[in-house]
This record gives sequence, structure tokens and C-alpha cells, in this order.
Amino acid sequence: MSWDERDAALVLEDGRVFRGVSFGAERDVEGEAVFTTTMTGYQEVATDPSFRGQIVCMTYPLIGNYGVTPDDEQSRRPWISGMVVHEYCDSPSNWRSVGTFAEYLRANDIPAITGVDTRALTRHIRSRGAMRALLCSSIGGRSLDALREQARHAWAPSDSNVVADVSVREERTLGVGDLHVVLIDCGVKENILASLERRNVRVTVVPFDTPYSEIAALQPDGVLTSPGPGDPENAHPAIETVRELIEHKTPYLGVCLGHQLLGLAIGAATSKLKFGHRGGNHPVLDLESGRVHITSQNHGYQVDAATVPVDDGWRVAKVSLNDRSVEGLRHVSLPISSVQYHPEGSPGPQDNQYVFDEFLEQLRANRTNETVVSA
Repeated sequence: MSWDERDAALVLEDGRVFRGVSFGAERDVEGEAVFTTTMTGYQEVATDPSFRGQIVCMTYPLIGNYGVTPDDEQSRRPWISGMVVHEYCDSPSNWRSVGTFAEYLRANDIPAITGVDTRALTRHIRSRGAMRALLCSSIGGRSLDALREQARHAWAPSDSNVVADVSVREERTLGVGDLHVVLIDCGVKENILASLERRNVRVTVVPFDTPYSEIAALQPDGVLTSPGPGDPENAHPAIETVRELIEHKTPYLGVCLGHQLLGLAIGAATSKLKFGHRGGNHPVLDLESGRVHITSQNHGYQVDAATVPVDDGWRVAKVSLNDRSVEGLRHVSLPISSVQYHPEGSPGPQDNQYVFDEFLEQLRANRTNETVVSA
């Protein structure tokens, strides 16, 4: 591939330009440039709502070799703004495949480029941080200076409440079972729902801005707040709902963004990570058991450990072994906890499905305690 063929480009707000060849939709797109270290699961990445508005660099060098299949969809549509890869394969070999990744991206109007030095791009983001970017399928006659100026002012997910974009609009119910969980949808992935259904749980999915009064009227055994995109401070209605759930001692599990919303609801602060945690191989230490879990992660913000109100009974329960950032919270007496990582994987390991088991055990124990008290 010659330099002349590389008419596509990723232009970063700091002026760095990475040239490549277009294999997705033929248009420009703005977003935040990030990278993920997951080795497989490019379709799950594309449809993960937590990637809303982001231009994702896949660090694994070969992408597209097993095609696409409806079974791997994690949401009603792809949410990435664009994708950057080192080598795209347009001849997939997989009995489940129904088409190529390029066809999938073009059908969903998502630009993507190949032939990029993704190692250099990843090292640059690690050094300078995730940043605003412009992905061009074709530079054409435009000057790089003009494109750099556009990249400096590009839209990024932190500029708006992107949770409102990915959340369901109306309540829906799925699954059957003796336990009833209300799931606050801030950008839920399908495998979270499937993980609960497999455990015979009735799940009512509600929009992110559903007030506490409406959730309480559903009489759930517990509430789970899902992962989602963007700055948690922008999801104001969900923060208030979580605060009221705590006040009423409702059993609660926060996952990823749901973890950050719990942190804000209890009075802790959140902050932006330099380049985020995105991939399927992040080690997390459980401070109580001493066990280490290899986890799937996709977040750009953290709960600041020093701001967790320990005098009110809150504890940091888990930490990242990469940077010691908070990976879980719990209360010493209330049935409330959270994890920053993704127990559902997709993509990534399924080793952490135990999080759902522990949550459901907590709900059953809480139901038993309420029965004893009422008796």
C-alpha cells in the first residue's frame, strides 16, 4: 500500500495525523479517539453503547477475519462514531458469518480506516490522553491544517448527555422468575439482560431518567443500573434516582456507569482518566478476599477513592492492579454495591459472572430478612 493510496486519515486535536485507507462509510465524523485492547469482539465493540461518540482504535492487528453475525449484537444499533484498524480482512471465514465487517459498517453509515500504525496511535493516546478527533474517509483537496483546526473543535461525548441517546425510551419487561429486578438503562448491553434471564430473573428495563417513585411502584426486589457512555455528571436524573434508592435502602448493584452514579449519589467525586480502561484483560483486586479477577472494561471516568465517605459506611471494595483506581464500592450494612468492570464481558472473559450471582443471593437474603421482620 503506497502513501498515495492513504487518502483517509484520523486527525487528532493535538495536530497528529494518522493516514490510512477507507473501508467503511464515505464521510467525515467527529468524536473522541480511544483504544481498546480486546483481541476479538469488534462487532460487540461497535454495538456497545458505552462507546457512543468514540472513534475506536483496535490494538489487535487483524480485524474482520470472522465477519459479522446478528448473534454478536449488543444493542439495537452500533454506537461507535468510527473505527481505526491496522489490517482489515475482507474475506471472513466463519460458519456464523452473514457478511463482512465493511458491509456492516457501510450499512450503518460508520466510517472506518485500515492501514494505520495502530501501535503508534495507541502509544500516542497513552502518552497524550484520549482526545477529540476527526476521522476522514477521504482528505481530497482539503489541507491538513484545515482538518487539524476542525479536529481541535470536534464534538466529544463529554459535551452532552449521551446517556439519553442510548437509553430505551419506554419500559419493557423480559424473563420470568421469582425475583424481580428493575434495570435502569443507561446503555445496557444485551448480555447483561441475557445473564439475568439465564438465572430466571424477571427484568423490567426502564429509561435512565425514570424517577424513584415510578421504580418503587414496580415493587422490585432490587435495582441494577447499567453501564453507559460519557461523563457521569451529565446524567443528572439517574444520580438523583440512585440517591433516593439509597435513602430507601433498596438493594442495588451498579455496573460501570452505574458504579460511577453510585459514587456521585453518595457524595464522592468522579474524574476523567487519562486514556481510560478499555479491553478484556484488566486485573482487579478484591480487597476483602485477596482474589484477582481478569476483567472486561470500557470506561473513561473513575470514582475518586479519596472522596468516598467512609464515615458514612462506604468502602472501596476493589481496585485496579494497573493504576489502583476504584473498581468497586460497597456499604458495610446496606445491600448496596457496585463494580466498575463488566461482569457480562461481550467482548471479554465470562469469569466475572459471579457478580450477578452475588447480587441475586443478596436479593434473596434481603427478602428473607424482610419476611422475618414482618412476621
